[in-house]
Amino acid sequence: MKKLVIIPTYNEKENIENIIKAVFALEQDFHVLIVDDSSPDGTAEIVKKMQHEFPHLLHLTIRKVKDGLGKAYIHGFKWALEKGYDYIFEMDADFSHNPNDLPKLFDAAQKGDMSIGSRYCKGVNVVNWPMSRVLLSYFASKYVRFVLGIPIFDTTAGFVCFSRKVLENIGLDQVKMTGYGFQVEMKYRAYRKGFKINEVPIIFTDRTEGESKMSGGIIKEAIFGVINLKLKSIFGKI
Repeated sequence: MKKLVIIPTYNEKENIENIIKAVFALEQDFHVLIVDDSSPDGTAEIVKKMQHEFPHLLHLTIRKVKDGLGKAYIHGFKWALEKGYDYIFEMDADFSHNPNDLPKLFDAAQKGDMSIGSRYCKGVNVVNWPMSRVLLSYFASKYVRFVLGIPIFDTTAGFVCFSRKVLENIGLDQVKMTGYGFQVEMKYRAYRKGFKINEVPIIFTDRTEGESKMSGGIIKEAIFGVINLKLKSIFGKI
């Protein structure tokens, strides 16, 4: 089973070396693809140097246009499918997702079709977030669950493992949302296609290095994008 962890980056020089080494320190054999959006801080240069240390395991692709998290992941997904990977993971570069949880996600995906590292399937497991952001995230997932009727507790989670067949069948070219709404759309498309989605409880720890990419525009896209997804499903377009 070929397993690839996709890590999108923009200005992650403080984290990138440590997160890559943490993945490669695991007993299971994970490959890593860094999708860098032409970071001006030199993130890609650090990765290039590390490729000499981890040949055939560490991959890098540099995008010229910074047009959203979703676009970066779609780019990575298509790369992974071309290269013949069986299981493809989404993970942040900032250690908010613990690399030690990757084997748990892999096991859960094998028992279904995809798995989610879930902050909310067993209470609320978030560290270092202000209460306002915890409530925003928690109720955003509740809102998505209500509007879309999707049986997932953490609908906005960004720590995910997809089996190859999910990515081949959900219509990557039709995915329109680009910010955190992208995470919702991917799960909803998989759910509508009848794929089995398992949630795995994790502890999410907010970044200690680098800057958050959260913005008001991202939140707005997620709120109104969910309504658009529901309308598309009603008219049979998903």
